[in-house]
Amino acid sequence: MAERVLVAMSGGVDSSVAAYLLKHSGWDCVGATMTLYRNEDIGISHSRTCCSLEDVEDARSVAFRLRIPYYVFNFSDEFRRQVMDRFADAYGQGRTPNPCIDCNRYLKFRRLYDRAALLGCDTIATGHYARIERENGRYLLKKALDASKDQSYVLYMLTQEQLAHTRFPLGTLHKTEARELADRLGFFNARKPDSQDICFVPDGDYTAFLQEYGHVTLEPGNFVDREGRVLGRHRGLPCYTTGQRKGLGVSAGKHVYVVRKNARDNTILLGDNEDLFTDTLTASRVNWIAGAPPEAPVRCTAKARYSQQVDAPCTVYPLEGRAIRVVFDRPQRAVTAGQAVVLYNGDEVLGGGTIESTE
Repeated sequence: MAERVLVAMSGGVDSSVAAYLLKHSGWDCVGATMTLYRNEDIGISHSRTCCSLEDVEDARSVAFRLRIPYYVFNFSDEFRRQVMDRFADAYGQGRTPNPCIDCNRYLKFRRLYDRAALLGCDTIATGHYARIERENGRYLLKKALDASKDQSYVLYMLTQEQLAHTRFPLGTLHKTEARELADRLGFFNARKPDSQDICFVPDGDYTAFLQEYGHVTLEPGNFVDREGRVLGRHRGLPCYTTGQRKGLGVSAGKHVYVVRKNARDNTILLGDNEDLFTDTLTASRVNWIAGAPPEAPVRCTAKARYSQQVDAPCTVYPLEGRAIRVVFDRPQRAVTAGQAVVLYNGDEVLGGGTIESTE
């Protein structure tokens, strides 16, 4: 009897091709879409966004074409609590979160497992570009072969148990190959654009979302320099991000950048581009994919933001309480509290955590 797998189908080309590849290789597939919010909840009447209500019909159409059972799971309450609320709270504290990581942590690789078990599925699959391999009795999470689409950064929280029951069929494909295969199969979504923004902020206006949904009040404060001199007034911490230069409204006689946001006194430190570089960060809530943290410092590479093109060589020092200190060989630019630092050994993901500070 074929093994049964629950395929998370977002309505996009990647998850559609993932479902086809699994069925074609002999798996007993069940398709499922998670509805995470109603468009009205985020202030839009119609939008093509990841996991929106419109995408349900796209996924349903592909499942029908593949002749596999299809379900829709309403996880909107949990998504609101675990993702949207956390996003708003973090911004209110002057941090810059990555909600895709929380969605993976709490929804795709937790709640979806629960539903899979109810449907008799021992495994789930997604359209993520990453690979899972087994070596010496241990599961390894690795980068996708298509470096331009690699999504291992947002999967660092996976455990050995989760990796044992997960499949990433696209890990060995390039995005162009996935689209070409979808074309040949006649999938109408073969040329559907990839989602670029956070799904529940489709217009990219974080400030409006935080005010309307998160009830975050923008409290104006001071732009200051390292000597504490006031350089001007800001509109509220959520309106700015580390490394930002444009739109500050400060006349300093030179280019100045957002170096750090301080929620304690509601100030934003401005400085030169050189001030954005640091060689040290600390991170909390660290997950080591192997299971236990290392007993000694580890030489590896790290990414301190999803868009970072090249991993940076570093030494990682384990700390108490699931924390680490990362010391880079060369200073890194615009390391931001709330983002993730993800550790690599070549193409293997060692783990990662949430950046707390650069001091």
